[in-house]
Amino acid sequence: MARILIVDDSATELRQLAMMLERHGHEVLAASTGKEGVSLAGAEQPDLVLMDVVMPEVNGFQATRQMTRETSTSHIPVIIVSAKDQDADRIWGERQGAKGYLTKPVKEADLINAVKQVLGS
Repeated sequence: MARILIVDDSATELRQLAMMLERHGHEVLAASTGKEGVSLAGAEQPDLVLMDVVMPEVNGFQATRQMTRETSTSHIPVIIVSAKDQDADRIWGERQGAKGYLTKPVKEADLINAVKQVLGS
């Protein structure tokens, strides 16, 4: 299955997402800040990134923009996973290069469907 990087400053959210993904056979990497997520994505080259939005220093929109514009990580799809549920947030996420947008709390079926859709599996 896929190697998926979760970037979220909430240990609880990170753990819940990781458990859902691992139940479906995915390998999970984790970062607790946007800056760490960008760095880890470059070093580990995951198949997919799940990106929170509200984080200190580098927020998820900024981290997504950095990853999608950096040559070494631009091929890695990003799905925004956020409590922010406004159309403007979804549009802004897409403009930063995100391939999908899920709203917290995420249902397991929605998460797995989004992962399959983005990875084409």
